[in-house]
Amino acid sequence: MKKEKANILNQIALTLTRHYDSVYYVEIDTNRYTEVVALQEFEDMMIPKQGDDFFADSRKNAHKCIHPNDLELVNQIYDRALMLERLSSGEPYFVVYRLIIGGKIIHMRHSEYICDDRKYIVCCLENIEDEYREKEEQEKNLESAERMARLDDLTGVRNKKAFKEYVETLDEKINAGSENLTFGVVMCDMNDLKLTNDTRGHSFGDEAIQRTSRMICNAFIHSPVFRIGGDEFVAVISGRDYERREYLLKKLREETIANGRTRTGPVVASGLAVYEPGTDDSFSKVFERADRLMYENKSVLKAMRIKDDFTKMKLTEVPIPDERKRLLDGLFGALHTVAGGGYIYLTDMKYDFSRWSLSMVADFGMRSEYMYHAGTFFQELVHPDDIKIYREAMDRILSDKAEVIPIVYRGRKADGTYVPLATRGFILIDSEGSPEYFGGIIIQK
Repeated sequence: MKKEKANILNQIALTLTRHYDSVYYVEIDTNRYTEVVALQEFEDMMIPKQGDDFFADSRKNAHKCIHPNDLELVNQIYDRALMLERLSSGEPYFVVYRLIIGGKIIHMRHSEYICDDRKYIVCCLENIEDEYREKEEQEKNLESAERMARLDDLTGVRNKKAFKEYVETLDEKINAGSENLTFGVVMCDMNDLKLTNDTRGHSFGDEAIQRTSRMICNAFIHSPVFRIGGDEFVAVISGRDYERREYLLKKLREETIANGRTRTGPVVASGLAVYEPGTDDSFSKVFERADRLMYENKSVLKAMRIKDDFTKMKLTEVPIPDERKRLLDGLFGALHTVAGGGYIYLTDMKYDFSRWSLSMVADFGMRSEYMYHAGTFFQELVHPDDIKIYREAMDRILSDKAEVIPIVYRGRKADGTYVPLATRGFILIDSEGSPEYFGGIIIQK
């Protein structure tokens, strides 16, 4: 049996060595692998030719030769579950990434195939640097420009022009009464792009858009994805993606919630609508429903973000700018003047930075007049028997409706005694409809 397998591998190597620089043969059930066509540079970098876990070893060794900007992409390529998902239709998969060898950047085409018996995967690497350079030259001519005019420069997905042409094709099929026409529209929008650009710069914002694009493409890998605006994307799903649409949308939203809570990736609002024959006389009807559902999801995500920001202690990513701090001080002063008494507090929700009355700081042993993430600290002052009342009121205030409910609860003073406190709060909304300031007055009864 071993001899027969060796002969098979030799035949594969002889056939593929003329076309590829590196070929790996992977057993799906066990993840064991063998490099049947070897790239000399991999040997020089001590990258193993065989092993017990192709996927884990590939990700572990990626930093040795992969361009830093392509590491995230490569980690997704060599994710076992994603690879099997890509190959589930039986069709091969291709993607280009960059190696750094001898200080030079080399474009490589990664190809993956699943064998007919679905027991093995063949992963190949091909040096396409010459092809890539030739492509760069071709893109200078008019024919190439026409082709590239349908691709988004920043993300590589199809652009608004391509989307318009795609919609026209679907409208023709709808008007012709095409039988068995099924498709869905997934509208996606990245939250807080303006805030990202303003606080971290446009280059960081561009990277966030690219990550959003990859996130959507990975969710709907069998469907065309279009970037139709600065932070707006549309996936038109059919076939396998259409059949699994609810599951795929759920996975996208779960990833979004995880990103929002850990602040490690883009937060993407999404809405899904499907074409209804006999009811929808144009693509725009489906699109409008998806867009409306996306905005509903955006409101839910904003409400979740407000609650998370106010109730969880997290590291500050960007210190509050001096201009924002001066504005906070001005608003606080006005609030203090109007209130005429009691303990005053005001929080800049963009930075979770707040200012408190000095009397509050002294009476309740707060760390400072100015604090980041003061909400977590303040909750510790609430009497354990009253924490439910306090949290329910906060949930209402920090919901998308920003409902203000006056409450009375007991708070612990610096000397350890509890006193009744009556609290009234409010939310100030910015020009884009997002909560910007949270403040109020606390009165000791």
